[in-house]
Amino acid sequence: MSRPPPASADDTSTAIAIVQTDLPSRLDRLPWGRFHTLIVVALGVTWLLDGLEVTLAGAVAGALKASPALRFSNADVGLAGSAYIAGAVLGALGFGWLTDRLGRRRLFFVTLGLYLTATAATALSWNLTSFIVFRFLTGAGIGGEYTAINSTIQEFTPARVRGWTDLGINGTFWVGAALGATGSLVLLDPGLLPGDWGWRACFLIGAALALAILPMRRWIPESPRWLMTHGDHETAKSVVEDIETRFRRAGHTLADDALRPLRLRARHRTPLREVLHALFVRHRHRSLVGLSLMTAQAFFYNAIFFTYALVLTDFYHVPGAHVGWYLLPFAAGNFVGPIVLGRLFDIAGRRTMIAATYAISGVLLTVSGYLFEQQWLTLTTQTAAWMAIFFFASAAASSAYLTVSESFPLEIRALAIAVFYAFGTALGGIAGPAFFGRLIDTHQRSEVFTGYLTGSLLMIAAAVIAAIWGVDAERKSLETVAAPLSEVGDEEAERGAQAMPKNASVGVAAALAPGVARESGTANDTPASGERA
Repeated sequence: MSRPPPASADDTSTAIAIVQTDLPSRLDRLPWGRFHTLIVVALGVTWLLDGLEVTLAGAVAGALKASPALRFSNADVGLAGSAYIAGAVLGALGFGWLTDRLGRRRLFFVTLGLYLTATAATALSWNLTSFIVFRFLTGAGIGGEYTAINSTIQEFTPARVRGWTDLGINGTFWVGAALGATGSLVLLDPGLLPGDWGWRACFLIGAALALAILPMRRWIPESPRWLMTHGDHETAKSVVEDIETRFRRAGHTLADDALRPLRLRARHRTPLREVLHALFVRHRHRSLVGLSLMTAQAFFYNAIFFTYALVLTDFYHVPGAHVGWYLLPFAAGNFVGPIVLGRLFDIAGRRTMIAATYAISGVLLTVSGYLFEQQWLTLTTQTAAWMAIFFFASAAASSAYLTVSESFPLEIRALAIAVFYAFGTALGGIAGPAFFGRLIDTHQRSEVFTGYLTGSLLMIAAAVIAAIWGVDAERKSLETVAAPLSEVGDEEAERGAQAMPKNASVGVAAALAPGVARESGTANDTPASGERA
């Protein structure tokens, strides 16, 4: 961090820009309550929507080809899938940058509104061009949602349950997948709706869910953590006090001990040079861990998920119309894994559980792949094997998103999520399925086993990297895990106080002096010389 210029008799802006706050600690001390449940439901729905969209993309492929209005070819279906992925990647990067600059709340309205409009418009598509454009915009909305909502959830969730909460939310992706599979089985039934109406009704499922959730977001305030680093300390304090009032009215007693004060220098934006320095120099090991985890899970997960239907039809001769039924137990294993294992990420620790779930997933896939190659698995045992593998792999993949969400400073959190999400989505949505698709086309079980071994090795390598360089973030505040770029140390604060002009206001001097009154308005005892306030 560059040293701020000293304040002159005519310039107190440097002093005014520094504030001492205990707001993050006050958010972390809160018990779980209805407010947190509202956050989870209103924001966590994004994972469900993504699971729904990904599943529908495959489920309606046949209907799109049979549609008298569209008459898609296989290449057209693939192009539409690529448009969704491209939209998600670019949406994450663009909206991630805006989320850090303009605020969490403003953007999670924009991104959900974009998704709602685009997926509803997809149901009205009249040709290939319109369908591709609307799918691109749908993906952009989902990609933008990930950056805005993940950063918001992280910044409101108490530190002691942040791991379990995040993994549980991520697991709802598979609730969306199950909803998409069930909805497509019902709505694509020609006995219920005409052939060209069924696929259109499928895309309206997501629009209806988003429309129901949108009003709930009105009650979610801006993240105080974002506000306090952008110069709006009074609003940040007001938000926290309103939340605390709700808990006190519910009968909770909030202790004032163990509150950790921070000194922050307000800033309205973070230069790109500082962003790159934080990601690839200051936190380069964390970036390596994040890239390794996201790359491994993206290849492992998407390669198998996007090609499981081909395995079922080509090797187990399951009729295409029945493939959706086999997604339901697959989705169940994926959903239950993060729920059951999630609490261990807060108890046993991030590094231990991340390494364990990644390694176990890789080993289990190797074993099941070998059994598949030897033709020792039946359709039932293959489905059971996938359920067992992804019980652990789902928790592993969710922990990758948790890791990149909490490992980087507040000022670049949304953009960091965007960078790693975009990288993983691009790799998982393009390289993984293409690689496995070519292997399956050989109709050789040994070739498919080679692909499984590749995914397994990536997962095990990521487990080793996480075990060595992973961050022990369990039950720690976000500011402890990654100090804000704008944090001011004691020495800098003392220099600022010494440089204060004699006619400076008492309030400004108090903002710089160690051990001063907290933003809550309660007085602190002045610490001894050299002791951190």
